[in-house]
Amino acid sequence: MSARPKPRPRPLRVGFLPLTDAAPLVVAQVHGLFARRGIAVELRREVGWATIREKVRLGELDAAHAPAPMLWAMALGIGCPPTPVSTAFILGENGNALTLATAIGQEARTPEGVREIARRRREAQPLTLATVYSLSSHVLLIHEWARRCGLSAERDIRIAVIPPGQMYRNLVAGTIDGYAAGEPWNTLAVNAGAGWCPVWSSGLGPPQAEKVLLVTERFAETRGEEHAALVSGLSEAAQWCDSPASRPQLAAILSGPRYLSVPSRLVAPSLSGRFDPGHGGPVAAPDFHVFHRGGANAPSAAKASELQAALVRGRLIPDGPDPELPGRLFREDIYAQALAAAGHAGSPRP
Repeated sequence: MSARPKPRPRPLRVGFLPLTDAAPLVVAQVHGLFARRGIAVELRREVGWATIREKVRLGELDAAHAPAPMLWAMALGIGCPPTPVSTAFILGENGNALTLATAIGQEARTPEGVREIARRRREAQPLTLATVYSLSSHVLLIHEWARRCGLSAERDIRIAVIPPGQMYRNLVAGTIDGYAAGEPWNTLAVNAGAGWCPVWSSGLGPPQAEKVLLVTERFAETRGEEHAALVSGLSEAAQWCDSPASRPQLAAILSGPRYLSVPSRLVAPSLSGRFDPGHGGPVAAPDFHVFHRGGANAPSAAKASELQAALVRGRLIPDGPDPELPGRLFREDIYAQALAAAGHAGSPRP
């Protein structure tokens, strides 16, 4: 009597939002880098970060593309029950911009003008900017821009939370005056003449971890081999994404209907190193997206501590969190072990 064959494990369910900074996940899937490591992955396009958070928390997703600060939100129980989570891979740095509605007018082109608009509208109709998630680098970007304009984001600006894919429609409808979001949603507004970008994350100072591969601690502990394969495949994909020679093909891949579902001409500008903010012509922005270089993927405790400090300064998390928390959330040990086990992988085959 022949032995019954072992059942094939179900594919890992990995969530993502249609954003350019999901590129390593998409490339690893399209180029077969996960399959090459013996794991089946099902990429699931989701509608918003709260959906990602809940599906990871409830086990409907095994892992997900997520804003790095979501780790703190879930671990500390901000907006959801406390959930032990971590990351062993940073998907990239930078990638966001602030877009203001063209309808605001020329007055907003200077910090003094912005300050006057915000103060004039403070009581009756506050200057309203949208962010993609209440605890994210996008909120920190709004805070920093407001500070540079001589404003307080808490006092002078109303911040709304809207999924990235709905930002542009709300801008055109006039329900918001601007938004902080990832690409290609800023370029979409610029291309349509509906908005312009006064600032973007790579121009604000030292880079911070932007998106991460989010998993629960339960997944990390019980699915170690698959987790390591995810990390290894993503590392190879991120290296490919960071090559200037790969960027035109990357824009074409991401534009597809299963991923961003927008024309590649809207994906390409932020990847090209020449970002168009919608005023004054394209500008040099070689670090608008950093997917791999400079050790971008390593989830070090130092990076986690820097991000935690920024979240405290922005009053997005309570002051005085557990000093051991950064090391629990950013698992550089798992990252290093996964890459060591994989050895040196080659470049993805087109």
